[in-house]
Amino acid sequence: MPETTLTAHTGRDIGSSSTRRLRTEGKIPGVVYGHGTDPIPVAVVAREFQVAMSGEAGLNTLLSLNVDGTDHLTLARDIQHHPVRNTVTHVDFLIVRRDELISAEVPINLVGEAVEVAHGDGIVDQQLFTLQIKAKPADIPPSVDIDISSLTIGGALHVSDIAIPSGVELETDLDATVVGGNPPRVQAAAAEATEATEVAAPAASDTDEG
Repeated sequence: MPETTLTAHTGRDIGSSSTRRLRTEGKIPGVVYGHGTDPIPVAVVAREFQVAMSGEAGLNTLLSLNVDGTDHLTLARDIQHHPVRNTVTHVDFLIVRRDELISAEVPINLVGEAVEVAHGDGIVDQQLFTLQIKAKPADIPPSVDIDISSLTIGGALHVSDIAIPSGVELETDLDATVVGGNPPRVQAAAAEATEATEVAAPAASDTDEG
């Protein structure tokens, strides 16, 4: 995975008023840290950060962060957003090495068509949307795929069914369910109603006996 170049500006003041001023100027406050480096308060141009993170790798984009003329290989972590506007309000830049294993979260894509589920008017229910992995920075995949072609109504596919790229270690439980084939909503509702009736019947019988 090639890195994306981003410039970070140092010398920002610490404090809420200074932070608000930075955001008004279209900048995002942040901090660079890791591998024994003293935390460095920085600011990056919001638009440049948005462009840098908009590639295929998404949140796992490898950034060559230029800080006062020194390039640091980093990953953006703990990205905070405004609760209403959803704009980025703060970001941590974690310094990494190319030869170390890094924990990361990657999206899970459903590929193929669950023909049996579709023919039975069932529902493809994705239950797990990201996968926790460990890999060297350049080996972190943008996403992983799981083929749902074999999915049936009442069946399920698990993390163990995902094709994992070379150099990637799984941290998520292999038995975790990724996607299930649910029966049609009408059928499911009828089953729930039947179950509720069966539960209520003994209760009513007990009341009559009392």
